[in-house]
Amino acid sequence: MGSRWRKVKLALGLNLCVYVPRTLEDSPPSSIDSAERLSDAALLSPANWAMGSSRPTTPIPSSHGLKLSKSGSKSSKQTCSICLTKMKQGCGHAIFTAECSHSFHFHCIASNVKHGNQICPVCRAKWKEIPIQGPTLDPIPGRASIGPVGWPQNDALMTVVRRIPTPRRDLNRRHVVPLYQAPEPGIFDDDESLDHQPVFSERNSCNKDAADNKPFRTIKIKSYPEVSAAPRSNSYDNFTVLVHLKAAATSSRHNHGRTQASLPQFCQTPRAPVDLVTVLDTSGSMAGTKLALLKRAMGFVIQNLGSNDRLSVIAFSSTARRLFPLRRMTDAGRQQALQAVNSLVANGGTNIAEGLRKGAKVMEDRRERNPVASIILLSDGQDTYTVSSGANQPQPNYQLLLPLSIHGGNNTGFQIPVHAFGFGADHDASSMHSISEISGGTFSFIETEAVIQDAFAQCIGGLLSVVVQELQVAIACVQPSLQLRSLKAGSYPSRVMDDGRTGSVDVGDLYADEERDFLVSLSVPSESSSDGTSLLKVKCVYKDPFTKEMVTLEGEEVRIERPEIAGQEVASIEVDRQRNRLQAAEVMAEARVAAEQGDLAGAVSKLENFRRMLSETVSAKYRDRLCVALDAELKEMQERMASRHVYEASGRAYILSGLSSHSWQRATARGDSTDGSSLVQSYQTPSMVEMLTRSQATLLASPSAQRLVQPLWSSGSQPKPR
Repeated sequence: MGSRWRKVKLALGLNLCVYVPRTLEDSPPSSIDSAERLSDAALLSPANWAMGSSRPTTPIPSSHGLKLSKSGSKSSKQTCSICLTKMKQGCGHAIFTAECSHSFHFHCIASNVKHGNQICPVCRAKWKEIPIQGPTLDPIPGRASIGPVGWPQNDALMTVVRRIPTPRRDLNRRHVVPLYQAPEPGIFDDDESLDHQPVFSERNSCNKDAADNKPFRTIKIKSYPEVSAAPRSNSYDNFTVLVHLKAAATSSRHNHGRTQASLPQFCQTPRAPVDLVTVLDTSGSMAGTKLALLKRAMGFVIQNLGSNDRLSVIAFSSTARRLFPLRRMTDAGRQQALQAVNSLVANGGTNIAEGLRKGAKVMEDRRERNPVASIILLSDGQDTYTVSSGANQPQPNYQLLLPLSIHGGNNTGFQIPVHAFGFGADHDASSMHSISEISGGTFSFIETEAVIQDAFAQCIGGLLSVVVQELQVAIACVQPSLQLRSLKAGSYPSRVMDDGRTGSVDVGDLYADEERDFLVSLSVPSESSSDGTSLLKVKCVYKDPFTKEMVTLEGEEVRIERPEIAGQEVASIEVDRQRNRLQAAEVMAEARVAAEQGDLAGAVSKLENFRRMLSETVSAKYRDRLCVALDAELKEMQERMASRHVYEASGRAYILSGLSSHSWQRATARGDSTDGSSLVQSYQTPSMVEMLTRSQATLLASPSAQRLVQPLWSSGSQPKPR
């Protein structure tokens, strides 16, 4: 009885559904295979991310005969549960055995303790004595030898153990302060120097012709009038022209015939390096599976950043702390980042504003700057420290969550997009969507724990492929008789000048292969000449992130024929496609307003009516891919409004993520949108798809991760309504 109760307490404490190996105290073993529990430490072990292999080295029991003692598994004393390599006396590695009988390499567990952990990574037992790594044990820069899993090799390691002091503070005792508890500097100007590294990623050797491939740094400009010919006697109040932009495609990859698992690193064209700050929710609701999978997803991000990219991690709960300053992801930087992320524990409340404030401060105070900068925010809860709603304020002011420095469109000259990820059924989708909209980022809805790594992979697949920055599109009427009526650009800031003849759109960054479409409406008078009518000129001005020079490109003049006799006007499918997209986004917004007011039936009716209209368009008749995706997405939204409970749990977040995707014309995660078989995967670029493929390959190759990502409704996720 006692043994069974111990197992129940262990499972409840971890918030995991696990198979528990039987002991001698239990009944005879059944036909179910025994399985070892995968600890948080094992998820982020450098052995799981060894170069050239994506298959973790976690030992898997091969028979039913595995028996566990009260202190753990047979292999726990032979394998370090942090780095997952064998422990053997006399090999130059000190071994630390805790009072709970679990053993670890001393340098592995000392690093864990340095970051504030004082519990066993395997059984979660509280320790009375903890290992402390002395100053002489730190690797000497440039001289430490890195082994297969990246740990410094030092034959002179000595075990140092300190008994955890009583709550009464001894001011005379000298001890090492854990990283999180160390006082933070007033100014975060301790970012690692870029050392004047070239902007090209060192992981691009697979593209032999990349340096000479000039087209990847240009933008293709095309324009499509809604009809190519219009009778000269006709005038139009709202004649539509589509302005289509596409960033350069990535150069051909030289990995045909090789599996993703055999690729040593993510392979892409030369790119601008990134400064990335991840702001991670570690409140109490993240305990268990959520935190374990967040650690694994962060491990994937860390391993796929280049040595010129820099990363800083902010963890927030009731307060926020910076785990480490902006640091280049060299081999040493990755190991330090993995250790810091592995040390995270879940407790406390949810203070999103404080996490973003500290993340913005890292960006503001840095001495040097990489060409691309972005913040990733993940939270599974609602901020209870900064915003609130009540009788006097029915609508929370979500702008209070963002520091002024990352408000889009402000006059400070500083803007960092925040890509927000709402995790699970209990997060505040409205606040996360507002944060992303205000800053110029995207909002993704991570419905189930298993999708978190793929969602991050899709995001960084884009961030690691920026080829255009500070893009501005200028539009001008060619003839004095023409007037601009409107510019439809989604969430991108746009304006029509007072003269009514010129307008502009602020686009910002473009990823490789990304496309942008804007609809321009203008008045076109009748024409006395049969020579045709010149309508618009389009000009793009942007910064090349490689040379940091401003580049100007001009598109061809947009013209239509003006025959005397009206013929059959053939509508442009390109214009029709984008008109459908913009109208669908408007209907989604209207349906959301109705749902928030409690009128779910009215919201469903709006979506259903537009789906009928969509089925009659030119795009639908040609089975246009975007049209099919829009219909599938609208249908999904209808199903997620089946009841108030379903809408609160997933409908709101799903709609807001869709709105974010269509208004920015950028891929977001929602539902199964990261799955290759999903119809709802608009705006994915080849770089995103390649990173997604790599993520899914690592998950499929990991039996231990497969056990962990089974449906675990006890941790707060909800099944997808059907």
